[in-house]
Amino acid sequence: MIGLPKTTEFNKRIPKQKFYENMDISPALKKVFVEQVRSIYWKNKIAASTTNLAAGTDVTELEVLEVRLRSPVPDASLLRQIDKEIPYHILFLLEYQGKYQAWIGYKEAAASGTNAFKVNGYYHTAWLPEDELPLKVEGLSVDKVYENFVRQIAGDTLKTADAGETLKESVARSEQKQQLEKQIATLQAKIRKEKQLNKQMQMNTELKKLKKELEVL
Repeated sequence: MIGLPKTTEFNKRIPKQKFYENMDISPALKKVFVEQVRSIYWKNKIAASTTNLAAGTDVTELEVLEVRLRSPVPDASLLRQIDKEIPYHILFLLEYQGKYQAWIGYKEAAASGTNAFKVNGYYHTAWLPEDELPLKVEGLSVDKVYENFVRQIAGDTLKTADAGETLKESVARSEQKQQLEKQIATLQAKIRKEKQLNKQMQMNTELKKLKKELEVL
């Protein structure tokens, strides 16, 4: 799958019940597992032990999970629950009627210093035939392969002209950009509704400031 060497193949089916039985999850999330997921397969393990890659500092293993769906509208809370239960970085390949979406989260160790991880958000491709997924194993370490998968899937969202920018910095910049875009949209809506000219002028001044900040990003 996606051109990974045979040494990485795992091909183990994971009962979906493992992700919601005996766990404190909401009835709504359990319903997502039951109704949306047909099956989950642990397809590959990318690590120094299964490839000729150098061991990663932040990413010790990168697991490839194939989640076969009953619906073409995946729920990110489903992936977040799986990510929460597996203490490794994960590349999700979602399958529906022979087409695939690649999903990956920016996953990093929690500040608590435990084995816990937090996922800031997910990036994903459109539905594509498997051989058209924009995924290539690039890099000399597991860290770099993971970073390149994130950037390949995110596409323009994490595109940067600064070659020295780390993945963490790219993600933080992207999140800041999204936040500014939301603020701009909210302010533009307020300006359209505002009847008083002086308040419109004040908000327009703030709008220009936000747009300038967005241009810098």
